[in-house]
Amino acid sequence: MMFLLVLIMLTACAASPQDLSGKMFTFPQQTNTAHVRLTTSRQDFSAVTVCHRSFTDLKRDHALFSLATPSNQNEFLIFWSETNKEIHPHIRQGKTEYGGWDYKPNTWHSICTTWDSASGLVQLWFDGQPSTRRFISSGSNITGSPVIVLGQEQDSLGGGFDIKQSFVGMMTDVHMWNYVLSSCEIHNYVDELNFTPGNVLNWRALDFKITGKVLVEDQLIVCHS
Repeated sequence: MMFLLVLIMLTACAASPQDLSGKMFTFPQQTNTAHVRLTTSRQDFSAVTVCHRSFTDLKRDHALFSLATPSNQNEFLIFWSETNKEIHPHIRQGKTEYGGWDYKPNTWHSICTTWDSASGLVQLWFDGQPSTRRFISSGSNITGSPVIVLGQEQDSLGGGFDIKQSFVGMMTDVHMWNYVLSSCEIHNYVDELNFTPGNVLNWRALDFKITGKVLVEDQLIVCHS
């Protein structure tokens, strides 16, 4: 009987993926603690695509997506540099800078980032517009148990958060694939048409844990009279 009770308690405590269709994460204040941790069982990536939509009025640096492993806290990091008005993809031991984007405040933006270890090429898609393809890191996969965080930038595995790099705003439709998405699939994602959901992270079946003040709310819908 005691064993059965413990089993029921463990089952109740176990996280189960949730369908967040029509929902968003709201990060309502800057902090060095509040974040969302996303879980995946995959530990070897020869290629990656990450897409998300975000809305913020921040006028400082902030992290948009942070994936760390035991060997590298910036295995796959998407970061906005306010000083240079650039998006910085950090992958493995390298990074590059993409400027010239109209990163308007108080506006929803769709951002997709792709990388392939065979070629070492990275490419950014900002609201459906592709960047140039640039070399960043090749010859080795992203390996190890990943810690994936929204709302903060990891300076150590699962921590080392800096309040001045925290994200404040809303984020939704986070997907991650272990391959490079085609341009047509990316456009389908941006235009909110039918697309293949992420096979690493899937917003429609997301395993996540919230720490601190982060809310799950209905997505904002603009009503036209």
